[in-house]
Amino acid sequence: MAAAVAASPAQSRKTETYTDTKRRDDVRGLNIAAGRAVAAAARTSLGPRGMDKMISSSSSGGGDQAAHEAVIITNDGATILSRMPLLQPAARMLADLSRSQDAAAGDGTTTVVVLAGSLLRRAQSLLSAGAHPTAAADALHLLAARAVVILHGMAIPVELSDRDALVKSASTALNSKVVSQYSTLLSPLAVDAALAVVDPAHPYLLDLRDIRVVKKLGGTVDDTELIRGLVLDKKASHVAGGPTRIEGAKIAVIQFQVSPPKTDIEQSVVVSDYAQMDRILREERNYILGMVKKIKASGCNVLLIQKSILRDSVTDLSLHYLAKAKIMVVKDVERDEIEFITKTLNCMPIASIEHFREDKLGYAHLVEEISVGEGNNNKIVKITGIKNMGRTATVLVRGSNQMVIDEAQRSLHDAFCVIRCLVNKRFLIAGGGAPEIEMSLQLAAWAKELRGMESYCVREFAEALEVIPYTLAENAGLDPISIVTELRNRHAKGEKNAGINVRKGRITNILEENVVQPLLVSTSAITLACECVRMILKIDDIVTVR
Repeated sequence: MAAAVAASPAQSRKTETYTDTKRRDDVRGLNIAAGRAVAAAARTSLGPRGMDKMISSSSSGGGDQAAHEAVIITNDGATILSRMPLLQPAARMLADLSRSQDAAAGDGTTTVVVLAGSLLRRAQSLLSAGAHPTAAADALHLLAARAVVILHGMAIPVELSDRDALVKSASTALNSKVVSQYSTLLSPLAVDAALAVVDPAHPYLLDLRDIRVVKKLGGTVDDTELIRGLVLDKKASHVAGGPTRIEGAKIAVIQFQVSPPKTDIEQSVVVSDYAQMDRILREERNYILGMVKKIKASGCNVLLIQKSILRDSVTDLSLHYLAKAKIMVVKDVERDEIEFITKTLNCMPIASIEHFREDKLGYAHLVEEISVGEGNNNKIVKITGIKNMGRTATVLVRGSNQMVIDEAQRSLHDAFCVIRCLVNKRFLIAGGGAPEIEMSLQLAAWAKELRGMESYCVREFAEALEVIPYTLAENAGLDPISIVTELRNRHAKGEKNAGINVRKGRITNILEENVVQPLLVSTSAITLACECVRMILKIDDIVTVR
């Protein structure tokens, strides 16, 4: 009995030590499993033949319109993962990875998650074979640096003057989207819009905030157009028969209210005498009339009024006087649109009636209200022929329903990002799984030159890159094993640009098929995926803080 009691503390210590080690392995395994689950969910959306996801939000209110707004159909990786209610921290890291790729390159948001999932799977097998997590993480760092060098060796230089090359790269980005059948229309449109905002003084900078996308229900995606001017998703004021078409427009963007002033504090004034009431109304009329006369004296005939949160920006009385003065009024312009509007019109926002001068006005050939569909709500104000127009562009997106319009906007954003990548780093690279297979082969050959655990880990991670062509073939309904085997053989013979042609269902020279993508998309994807997997491998415990 005494011997049994004496042995129990030693046995207890042994058990505790074993449990601690088990916990570290369990936490790491749990994180890897969570990351792989997220990658598996996004994997079926990869490529031009990838599946779409229907994302339904349960937070919609009553009514059919609210229900429609809560449904999104897309195959954009960043959109899918951003809408997923992920609870596990490592799973959220995969969603953040997709968001980082979206910010860095704009395209390849599904690719980067699928790559990370495959690297996690190989990391799990390495850990099961006895490799230390730090050794695997260091090997990933070496692999990422070497992969970027290999990608640069495959890259083809491109100039912004080569419009055909830019259109091809934009088409590749759009071919995997829901609106892929409209890629022949949207690709040149995206290229023209992006090149219109590139400033020659900063040739390697493209600010996507200078491109504004206006969505309007009605028509089809074929009706989408690039506006050489400005489009406001508002209608002109029709009170008192105000004008809706002005030629030779002098435009003012004002941030003050054309309405009677109010007291600074909330209070009520009791008027008991009719004479006093008449005097108040007369003063209001004179105040507004004085403002309208100052506006008219400057030569202004189009007024864009910022939405006010303090009081009504305009009243029926002020609209009446402005209509009599033949001044076109567009009210309730959003505060965040003012900067874009003033940059486009090359004018200054006017904060006070005292500062209303002719030198702060913008000039345009024509301002008109046009109808873009049935109903009173489908009217827009179009401004064309702007004098000294700023480097901005406006795209009017049309569609038969809201889901199509939203997806068209997301697809255009990806196309804009592709052009931005080419502006920043002017190199193109083949698509169709060609760069991943080439990296896999060259990294496997490089692994033979390394020694010890590094060699073993790099060889294992190099094989993980084959998941991209494998998934492309699988999603296209082809035999992935035979396709990837043939692709590997073609690259081993020196055909660097051999890739999967999903339309013909075989391996072809992918550059001749015009399937190209920016170098920045591929380098960013492999670098970010390796960084994310390294972070997950180095986590050995989860501490919950309340």
